[in-house]
Order: sequence, then C-alpha cells, then structure tokens
Amino acid sequence: MADQDTHNAPTSLTNEDVIEITLTHGGSSHTILLPRDATITDLSTAVETDLSIPVHNQKFLVPKLGLQKPPFKDPQLPAAQLAGKKITLMGTTASGVASLAAASATASEAVAKREAALAHQRRHQPKAFTTAATTTVETTYTFMAIRPLPHLPHPERSQRFLERLKADPGIVAAMRRHKFRVGLLTEMDPLSYTEATHEGTTRILGLNRNRGEAVELRLRTDAYDGYRDYKTIRNTLCHELAHNIHSDHDRAFWDLCHEIEREVARADWRKNGRSVGGDDGAEAYEPSEEVAYDHGGWTGGEFVLGGGANGVGGPALSRREIIAKATEERMKKMNNDGMDGGKPRGAGAGEGPSS
Repeated sequence: MADQDTHNAPTSLTNEDVIEITLTHGGSSHTILLPRDATITDLSTAVETDLSIPVHNQKFLVPKLGLQKPPFKDPQLPAAQLAGKKITLMGTTASGVASLAAASATASEAVAKREAALAHQRRHQPKAFTTAATTTVETTYTFMAIRPLPHLPHPERSQRFLERLKADPGIVAAMRRHKFRVGLLTEMDPLSYTEATHEGTTRILGLNRNRGEAVELRLRTDAYDGYRDYKTIRNTLCHELAHNIHSDHDRAFWDLCHEIEREVARADWRKNGRSVGGDDGAEAYEPSEEVAYDHGGWTGGEFVLGGGANGVGGPALSRREIIAKATEERMKKMNNDGMDGGKPRGAGAGEGPSS
C-alpha cells in the first residue's frame, strides 16, 4: 500500500481557507496543504520544502493541463484548479541527485583509467619491423592501378578478382624478385579478342602493352556469365609478366615464364614457412601445356603442326610453347590477310593485339 504523507497548513487557517493537492511520486502519495489563494508557483515551493525536490528538477503531469514544469508558462495558475486531480510528480530529490553525481564521477574515473591503460599499452606494444627500403619495394614493384571494365556486368566482381591477383603471395614475391612494375592491371572484353575459324576458336587470354604499361587479362567467360579458373588466369598473368623482359616467345622468354610460374606455385604450397610439397615446391608445379596466352589461346578441335618439334633449330619447345608460336603465326597471317596498303582494313595504325 502506498505511503501517504499529509502536510498541514498553518493552524491559523480554517478549513475553508485551505485546499489539498494530492501528488504521486515514486509510488507514494503525498498531500500538500496550501492557502486557497495559492498558485502553482507556491505548490512548487512547497514541494521543494516538504519533499526535498529542487524546483529545477520538478515536473507535474496534470490531467487536461498536460506537463507543467518550472519556470511555468502561467506562474499565477491558481492551485485550486489542481485540487482533486490525480497529479503525478516527477523529479529527483537533492540526495538522489548527489548520489547520481557521485556514481557518474566514479564511472567517469573508471573509464579514464581504462583509456589511460589502453593508451599506455598501445605506446609500448612492439611494432612491425619495417625499413624505408621495404616500403620502397612494396610501392614500386607492384601494379600501380587496378581497373575493371565499367561497361561489363558487375564490375565490382572483376575489381575483387584483380585485387586478389595483385595480393597473391606468389605474384607479389615474383614481382619483387624480378623487379616488375606494371602501370595498370585490367580486364579485357572477351568478345573483342575471340575469333572462330575452320581450325577452331582463337581466344587471346592476356596482353602486355609496352612491356608493363598495361596488362589485360581475360577474366570472364565469352557470355559474361561467369569467371574463368583463378589459377589459369594467374598463369596468364605470369606469362604476361615475362613479357616485361622478353617480347618474343623465344627460349629465353619461356625459361623466364616457367621460372615465374614455379615461384608462384611454390607460394601456394607453403605452410608455417616450409614447403609442403618438398624443399623447393617442385612437386606442386605442373605447367599447363593446353593453352597459349597472348596472340590467341587456341582451344578446341584438332591442330596438327608440320615439321619437327619446333620447326627451327635450337632447344625443343614444349607443346604449349609450340601452340603459342603456331597461334601467333596464325594471328599474324589473319592480320596480314586483312591488310590493305600497309594498314588493317577498317582500323587505324597501331591497332590490334600486342604481347
């Protein structure tokens, strides 16, 4: 049952001169006795005196009159109009305010101590070992920019694919070791580099323009409805990086290309700093012999080469190298068939794929 306090008016007043204001505060009922001519301001003063609730903490919720709080909109509102109404008083006592202030100060002090401890820990934690030389290598031997083709569907997916290639541990290590720097890594539009002939379908998988000015990679399928195998595309990138040094597909080019591929494959097979597949990761590396990269990656159908292993003297080439040289010659022949007066028909000088 709620407590009820009754605060009497001065004894010199008769019952006819006194009004009773009943307030509910914190689950308890309190009765304030006031002179009949008292105002809401007098009520507020009596609440501060009798209930120890400071004026600036008081709020009166009065039926039909709404919320009333000092300074009142009508400070001369007769208190008699409040008699008989169920008035709810909201406000914290002076002791309650002091208790809250103390608790708040304690909490603030604890937060300050915790923040100071964290700041001290951050200042004294060991930092990663870096040197100016390391920073220079990281920002020099890399891809300076990445850009998908914005007119193809979902360019954000291509952006993530290119970023994955840039951050690939094997690619990063190979570029630093060989000091490769590429201005732009981007994707190619598959339909711009796909041509069907009676011999099969020629697909260029990658291009290196001006020895590292830009590298283009065929990321998507011909129908734009998916992406090609990551490791195949990464091998294409290894191939194109080798063109930073060698333009032609000669023995020196292929030796460098295979060296880069082995380095990248070895990084895939490392765990806790040691190779899983052997001391140098050689067992993990199986170079693909089924695709050639720039100058048209030939796939599908049958393709028979005349003559010896490579048609020229010198060390024998692998099947992939033979395919690359043959498709390169076929692309040159197609371009020559379309020449008119020294220029490709329907194209300006300097157009066409380059490796």
